[in-house]
Amino acid sequence: MHIAVVGTGYVGLVTGTCFSEFGVDVTCVDIDQSKIDLLNSGGIPIYEPGLDALIAKNVKEGRLTFTTDMKSAIGKSLVIFIAVGTPPLPDGSADLSYIESVAGCIARHMNGYKVIVNKSTVPVGTGQWVKGIVQKNQAEQHRFSVVSNPEFLREGSAIEDFLRPDRVVIGAEDPEAVAIMKDLYAPLYLIETPIVITNIESAELIKYASNAFLAAKISFINEIAQICDRVHADVHHVAKGMGLDRRIGSKFLHPGPGFGGSCFPKDTHAIVDVAKKAGYDFKIVRSAIAVNAQQRQTAFDKIQAAAGDLAGKTVAVLGLSFKPNTDDMRDAPSVDIIRMIQKNGGLVKAYDPVAMDNAGALMEAVTFCHDTYETAKDADALVFMTEWNQFRNLDLDRLKKIMKQPVIVDLRNIYDRGKLEKMGFTYTAVGR
Repeated sequence: MHIAVVGTGYVGLVTGTCFSEFGVDVTCVDIDQSKIDLLNSGGIPIYEPGLDALIAKNVKEGRLTFTTDMKSAIGKSLVIFIAVGTPPLPDGSADLSYIESVAGCIARHMNGYKVIVNKSTVPVGTGQWVKGIVQKNQAEQHRFSVVSNPEFLREGSAIEDFLRPDRVVIGAEDPEAVAIMKDLYAPLYLIETPIVITNIESAELIKYASNAFLAAKISFINEIAQICDRVHADVHHVAKGMGLDRRIGSKFLHPGPGFGGSCFPKDTHAIVDVAKKAGYDFKIVRSAIAVNAQQRQTAFDKIQAAAGDLAGKTVAVLGLSFKPNTDDMRDAPSVDIIRMIQKNGGLVKAYDPVAMDNAGALMEAVTFCHDTYETAKDADALVFMTEWNQFRNLDLDRLKKIMKQPVIVDLRNIYDRGKLEKMGFTYTAVGR
């Protein structure tokens, strides 16, 4: 089987590469010539651990190619995945203009039966809308099916999530399209991956509902942390006690400066918009969004309380990306928190293993450093913003010697309070 993946961003590139690893012939298509040139020269436009090696392997073995020639890619493919961006509009709804453009292009270049798959995260009803666009724009009449096959890829773990997923969701109207999609995912039957077969609308909603629930879980534990700070409880113990209940589970019960990234902020706003258009006020998710925004202010308040008046003081920030193992700065809490520090007169030095180039485009007057200890040197306070593994076992004696003041604000609860306070640090955590 030959398939095409339209869009070489995060989802498209991982999807196309992993399907080629399954043995499928894949053509990845993008209108951005510079991206295609980069990929054809052996580079990749995103940071994802292990992806470069997997691309190189499948390109070498002839299963994975990159092109800007949409007509050719569509012509030789039975299945065409749409994996383009759906960024939020000012009102919180998803911008579907890229989806519309690709659907029209597919329609004009169809030369036989095609399965058109929405891999992008889209509002409920998009599948039927795409079906109408294709019907309207076909140059010649050909049969086709529209499928919703949402992605559940975590940045930093995307290859593992694709090759060994918790589940695969297929939303379709006709048995032929379902059979073709099941054939594509056949390697996963060997590891007994659950395959959820449903209608298009349910598949579209599963993606939004999943992300909204996880976002609400993060906001919930951040609120529990607020209570812990006020009643002298330890949020780690509370979270462990909750998570051992199998009805709740331990995942996403880690407090911090709030969620960010390309999915949770966008998808929570989008599902609120979907509900609103359906005549329902999604109160829980609206509250999760509000708590998440407040959490960034709470994080700044902790920094200011620990360091005192920030005017003229230097704050060292370790970690900038919204989570470890990615260079993604979209809606990263660090952006808002650093701006608050600067607004209050603080000077910021920062280090992140991979995200500093992207951060530089979003932040002004930040001194970017080469490593942890250069960042901490002469700082009045050190802030752990992102829990990269390399920050988990630092030379604390060295840190204390090179800092102007031994003040640590641990927004990810990486370290043990008792140990740091015994060493003479002023230590602030979240909910502990």
